Amino acid sequence: MTGATEPTRSLEIERKYDVDAGTPLPDWLALPGIARVGDAEPRALDARYLDTADGALARAATALRRRTGGPDAGWHIKQSTPEGKHETHWPLGDTGDAADSADEPVVPAEIVAALAGIAAPPFLALARIRNARTAYALRDADGGLVAEFVDDRVEATDVRRGVMASWREWELELGPAAPADPAGRAALFAAADELVAQAGGRVAASDSKLARILGGTVPTAP
Repeated sequence: MTGATEPTRSLEIERKYDVDAGTPLPDWLALPGIARVGDAEPRALDARYLDTADGALARAATALRRRTGGPDAGWHIKQSTPEGKHETHWPLGDTGDAADSADEPVVPAEIVAALAGIAAPPFLALARIRNARTAYALRDADGGLVAEFVDDRVEATDVRRGVMASWREWELELGPAAPADPAGRAALFAAADELVAQAGGRVAASDSKLARILGGTVPTAP
């Protein structure tokens, strides 16, 4: 990563679902506004999360990760807000960035600067989350992306406690062709919830994979 690299910023509005290993996929063509479901797109994702020793990022409802695999490989800062998750993304660069195999990636200067208002280094390994993801594009009659649905099979490790867990979950993230107004979005998610329930799933008990593997704990300084 070089100093000239400019991050991209986006707002994620999504719903997460807990499902069993054998739960069949919902019939997304029954979701209002969906005319076509894209082909399955497999992605092998490997994310390493970091925080300060006393959990400064967690207390600020912020996550820092370095992830390989998929179309948005790179460094991500995610901040949870009532409207959704604000994400800042830097692609992986050729210099100034730790190797993919690093157990504790070195946070580049650009990311350290972006976090300066809420946390300061050192940033230590917090969790590793590996994910066999299958993604599907849900499109309207004009080809617009209403949402992306992903079927995730997760293997996660809480690095500090040495706890490992695996599970399956789904995510439905709104795309550019999704309803722009809150009422329209709520109606779409309500319809999605019903389809998921018919398939045997349920709205997730945890709002993120990181929160699930950490079990709601916030690191404390030794």
